[in-house]
Amino acid sequence: MAKRKSKKSSRKTKSKAAKIRPKKISAFAPQDELKRELKISAIDEGTVIDHIPSDSTFKVAEILNLENHKGIVSIATNLQSKRIGKKGIVKVGGKSLTQEEVNKIAIVAPDATVNIIKNYYVKEKIKVKSPDVIDNVVKCSNPVCVTNNEKVNTRFYVVKKDPLKIKCHYCERGMGKEDIEII
Repeated sequence: MAKRKSKKSSRKTKSKAAKIRPKKISAFAPQDELKRELKISAIDEGTVIDHIPSDSTFKVAEILNLENHKGIVSIATNLQSKRIGKKGIVKVGGKSLTQEEVNKIAIVAPDATVNIIKNYYVKEKIKVKSPDVIDNVVKCSNPVCVTNNEKVNTRFYVVKKDPLKIKCHYCERGMGKEDIEII
């Protein structure tokens, strides 16, 4: 008799397992079933930097020194964008950017948009602009440049904005985006 009960209980287990099947989505399913999105919670107050080139997303996070930030920080990269193909977004709760930070972001992400958030709404939207002159933001890649050997602030002139090409005021060394090191 004990054997029969164990057979019945194993049959019940098998029949329950057979009923649980993953949902299959056909090609004719509604769009919202096929669509997959990453949703990040909204912030009450802070800053959102959008339209960052994917390869510069973590440079922007480094510029903002988010490693020790106590508020909410969301970083997303390789997201689809109609405007630039692949983009990154940095969302920082409880932080307002300084002009110096915006200038640094403009160098690594010249098409970025800075959104100031208040009470969960965009209060102000700022399109960053690459400056014509970059003062004390970038380190010269020339090891014998006076800025690398004495206490002299760096100064660069923007020769070309897309792709970014800059020239040192002191040694006249040209640098591209890949050579740029933010101070």
